Order: sequence, then structure tokens, then C-alpha cells
Amino acid sequence: MKLDKIDKSILKALQENARIPNVELASAVGLSPSACSRRVEQLETSGTLEGYQAIISNKALGQSITAVVQITLDRQSGADYQEFEKAVEECPYIVACFLMSGEHDYIIRVNARDMEHFEYIHKHWLSTLPGIHRINSSFAMRTVVNRANIDVTVMETNEKST
Repeated sequence: MKLDKIDKSILKALQENARIPNVELASAVGLSPSACSRRVEQLETSGTLEGYQAIISNKALGQSITAVVQITLDRQSGADYQEFEKAVEECPYIVACFLMSGEHDYIIRVNARDMEHFEYIHKHWLSTLPGIHRINSSFAMRTVVNRANIDVTVMETNEKST
């Protein structure tokens, strides 16, 4: 789905406040409430807008540790990836997992209360994931930027100027 200026304005407003009432959203983007509702529904139906979520403060949950874990598997076959990814989906402490190109096969983000809790997660979850060859963990000292997506209003066509 090609996004026009109004779609991007709707998406930006929803990024800032996914609970904004439709009447306020419509007013903010210059549409009638019914037209705005139709646009939002089109964005949802097309898969452009994948969903809505509550972002819970790690501090409120007592999660003071953010670990970035680099995983290298023993083998890199489709079946190995599939088995590993299924196990990752079952781990409640993994908040993000990315299949990578380059030196490591996966990068995982884990939140934990403290180092003792991370040790538990490492021992009982991460090191038991199938096909592990190497695990390397780094710890974030503080969060500088943590966005779900980029600001959609800065997205422009990537046409090369001639």
C-alpha cells in the first residue's frame, strides 16, 4: 500500500498516542471522523498498521538490566533455524530476536531484574536453546533511543535526483 501524506499523518498520530479518539485523530489530520475511520481501517486491513500495544516501563516492572545477546548456532540449515526460532518464541524473557547476517546468527534482547536474574535466564533459558555454539552477552548502561518504528513523516520516496 502506497502511503500518502494523510496516511503518514494518521500513522504518526497513532505512534504518538494509539488511544487517541477517532474524532481527535480526524481533526488532527484534517478529515471527517468517518473518512478517518475508513483510512485507519484500510491501514489495518492492508497490514500497514499491524496492531496496537501498551509499552510498559521496565523500571515499573523492576527490570533494570537490558542485555543484548549474540547467538551463533552450530549449523545454519533451515531446520536448525526453525527449531531455534520456535524455542525463542517460547522464552518469556526474550523481548526481541533478529536473524542476522554477518558474524552472529541471531541477536536477542533480554530484560532482567538484576545480574542474578540474568544469570538465571542465561542458565535456564538461553543456554538451553537448541543448536547453540556460542553466546555473547553485552549489557546496556542506559537507553538513549528505543523506538518501535521511525517517524513515518520523515519517510520520502528514495528517487535519485538527476
